[in-house]
Amino acid sequence: MARIVATPTWLPDWMRHWTEVAVPMAEALVILLAAWLLRRVLRGVLHRLGDRYRLPAEVTISARRLTGVIIYASAGMLALGRLGVSSSVLWTALTGFTAVAAVAFFAAWSVLSNIFCSVLILTTRPFRVHDHIELLENGDKPGLRGRVIDINLLYTTLLEDDARGDTVLQIPNSQFFQRTTRRWRSGAPPTGSAPE
Repeated sequence: MARIVATPTWLPDWMRHWTEVAVPMAEALVILLAAWLLRRVLRGVLHRLGDRYRLPAEVTISARRLTGVIIYASAGMLALGRLGVSSSVLWTALTGFTAVAAVAFFAAWSVLSNIFCSVLILTTRPFRVHDHIELLENGDKPGLRGRVIDINLLYTTLLEDDARGDTVLQIPNSQFFQRTTRRWRSGAPPTGSAPE
């Protein structure tokens, strides 16, 4: 539904057309300016509260970012409403975007899981490059075994401990949090079958 702007009757016809465009634009600019001013004021208030109560910097920064997102999103919705965009169209677009983002997130879940697990491997250090490890199927069965030669965002690469020579295994990083890992810190593991 188009928004009707009341124009003064004393204006010439060519100017009435421009006021129908200029008034909503001016209202949208005033809304955005008010949002900018409100954000500046709240930013200062949050900074003073953080200093007064000695809050951690992470808390004040997160609060400033959250208020900024809320203020600018609300101002954007109000400004678009003033320009004649229907709220139902905005709501439909927002929910459609959210649904697509959710589907994309679940489609990329395994990749994100491996990236998160690589960060955990690099920070908690259950094993390091050049360690000899074995990823066990069960506690008693031998599993994937070798020397760690690389840890990247998706895979940990093992150089296999066998007579075949230069075969490597690329194991998804999430597997190290789903199975038991045996690690030899010094030197190579005993030759032959896996230790019992």
